[in-house]
Amino acid sequence: MIPISKPLLGKEEEQGIKEVLNSSFLSQGERVKEFEEEFSEYIGTKFAVATNSGTSALHVALASLGIKAGDEVITPAFSFIASANCILMQGATPVFCDIDPKTYNLDPAKLEERISDRAKAVIVVHLYGQPCDMRPILEVAKDHDLFVVEDASQAHGAEYQGKKVGSLGDVGCFSFYSTKNMTTGEGGMITSNDERVAKRARMIRNHGQTKSYTHIMLGYNYRMTDLAAAIGLCQLKKLDKFNKRRIKNGEFLTKEIKKIRGLVTPYVQPNVRHVFHQYTIRITEDFGITRNDLKLRLNKKGIDARIYYPIPIHKQPLYQKLGYRCRLPVSEKVANEVLSLPVHPALTKEDLKRIVEAIK
Repeated sequence: MIPISKPLLGKEEEQGIKEVLNSSFLSQGERVKEFEEEFSEYIGTKFAVATNSGTSALHVALASLGIKAGDEVITPAFSFIASANCILMQGATPVFCDIDPKTYNLDPAKLEERISDRAKAVIVVHLYGQPCDMRPILEVAKDHDLFVVEDASQAHGAEYQGKKVGSLGDVGCFSFYSTKNMTTGEGGMITSNDERVAKRARMIRNHGQTKSYTHIMLGYNYRMTDLAAAIGLCQLKKLDKFNKRRIKNGEFLTKEIKKIRGLVTPYVQPNVRHVFHQYTIRITEDFGITRNDLKLRLNKKGIDARIYYPIPIHKQPLYQKLGYRCRLPVSEKVANEVLSLPVHPALTKEDLKRIVEAIK
């Protein structure tokens, strides 16, 4: 089976873990601090705060911005559910916005109509590794005094007009889950240029403490371990190399697959660096078989094709119970047509050719 993802871990990560084990200090310590400093430098922000997952990074980000019950936060429904659940975690209300049919990211043209007097923030998701069209989003947010949170969980190293995602809004959030472009196994990171946000984030991830056993606000145990940070430090050094391979693999697949009637290859908008966390095609009626049939046939041929995400968030049972009945026609259509193919840097030329031949 050609897997949909494969973390690339080597001797450097092994040595980093050994050093932490030999130090006898396994929880949050100097390795985490070093990882934060190197990650903030890489992204181009003044501050970075490590957490134990991408979901906790999103939660802490909203809490650090002061999002609370009664507030509304706008976000796309075509994403992993954490992009919306973090809003519920703060007692606030998610307001779903439809997506651009080419990029699958939040459609800037539809953002303003979703803004009410209760709106306090917008969470944009750089889905599949492609940056959102941030300029118009930032302009609308500025006009309405909204915070902008970048969910960059799938976009490590992606760039918009020469700037890395995670440095464009008020706060950026990253995930280091094992399938991501770089991994720590589990883990997350918050990036910001706002010292107050960073200070609050450091307290919230550690039980709301200013110093040991002095708790001034509600907090959680969202700390990253030095073991995870040791892996992250090594992975960060390799990230650009990994991304170059993903981009090259994506270009090969597009060159071959775009010739096939009924398949829509990924659109890459101008002035961005798409880092292909996923290589996602759309299967239209002209292809001859359904998306689900294609997935099953590829799986039988040893190609681990997967669907991200088959049910938009507003259609999930949780949100149906909460009373969501909105229609998001683009999100719903795309969810029925997308299929992701392996694109990770461990693929060989033979793997890529096999994927293409299987589709043909």
